[in-house]
Amino acid sequence: MPTTDPFDWNAAFAGRADRMRASEIRELLKLLDQPDIISFAGGIPDPALFPTQAIRDACASVLTGPQGIQSLQYSVSEGYPPLRRWIAERMRRLGAPCDIDNIVITSGSQQGLDFLGKLLLSAGDTALVAAPTYLGALQAFNPYEPRYDSLRFDESNATPEAYREAAGAAGSRLALAYAVPDFANPTGDTLSEEARLRLLDLTAELGVPLIEDAAYSALRFEGEPVRSCLALDIERRGDIDRSRVIYCGTFSKTVAPGLRVGWVCAARDLVQKIVLAKQAGDLHSGTLGQMVMHAVVEAVYERQVGEIVAVYSQRRDAMLAALSRHMPGGVSWTRPQGGMFVWVTLPAALDGAELLAASVADERVAFVPGGAFFVDGSGRNTIRLSYSLQSQGAIEEGVRRLGRLITRFIARGVPGDGSSASPRAA
Repeated sequence: MPTTDPFDWNAAFAGRADRMRASEIRELLKLLDQPDIISFAGGIPDPALFPTQAIRDACASVLTGPQGIQSLQYSVSEGYPPLRRWIAERMRRLGAPCDIDNIVITSGSQQGLDFLGKLLLSAGDTALVAAPTYLGALQAFNPYEPRYDSLRFDESNATPEAYREAAGAAGSRLALAYAVPDFANPTGDTLSEEARLRLLDLTAELGVPLIEDAAYSALRFEGEPVRSCLALDIERRGDIDRSRVIYCGTFSKTVAPGLRVGWVCAARDLVQKIVLAKQAGDLHSGTLGQMVMHAVVEAVYERQVGEIVAVYSQRRDAMLAALSRHMPGGVSWTRPQGGMFVWVTLPAALDGAELLAASVADERVAFVPGGAFFVDGSGRNTIRLSYSLQSQGAIEEGVRRLGRLITRFIARGVPGDGSSASPRAA
């Protein structure tokens, strides 16, 4: 007789599903629905800055023009050719000569990370990632069951031999390195050109590809731009098809994330494999969204980026000033030159997750505990603050409340070193 008991889905899942975890950040975004919460949690763009009129005009133009029917039809897996040509030209202007065959469109850069994990990682392989690193990259790689080692950019013990020995001791193959060189999520740090060249040297010595996540590279507020790892590697090798660097770009931070348009720029041999993964994954990114994105970036991209940078830089300044005014001694933070994030280091005995619970309950302020960004669960005395979504007034008030709470936590018995609060270079 058939049973009426519910099906046991946990017993049906493949072993790799055990490594799939909910994002703390995605969960925290639910707090945005509570109007009295000041949220520094999600690193999401301010919707007031979306180019809504340009998108509206592009939708009307695409749908009523001669390509209207094409925009609703299946398309090629590589992506809409005019958009890929626009991206290839932009990459050339950024010092990375390439052509349309080096570009594949993805459904946001997150899909690109997933495809790269699928193509480059076997179970037990080693992925080199920063500590801390972008949580979404860990989520993309985890289902492919890698082990992780910390990618150390400036330490003397970060030698090829040390990485080989660690992987060998674990019976593991070194498979890839992943970095966010510009205004990194979560720290806001930017790698100097010298650090990028050292990273290229390291990956060359190890014989592994380097995934360069460039999600925030266009959001520079000050200082001279630093050439991408891809541009530096092409200069060394003479041709993108000889490069080991995989550049992941996106329009989510500069135009609108809801259109879900990103890209991968890399050697043809890799791009061809990504196309096969794309065919198996979703056939192609939405044709209408790609055509609309092309029309928008053709019309307003440079102006749009300029407007975003002007607003976010003021909010960055407001957050840094508020931190200086309201944080107690023993707290330090980064001073990013762009992007969306400030990384705060608390006294060693404080726990960011415990602080968050009290902050939401008592002060109605949200942020992301730093431990989520560490593979090994360390960094519990760190937190990430995003300034992209809140007004300058809300930033001042939110940081004031947070500083008050941290002061209470320290006074409650957390030992301090008596030092003053201070920023540190990013």
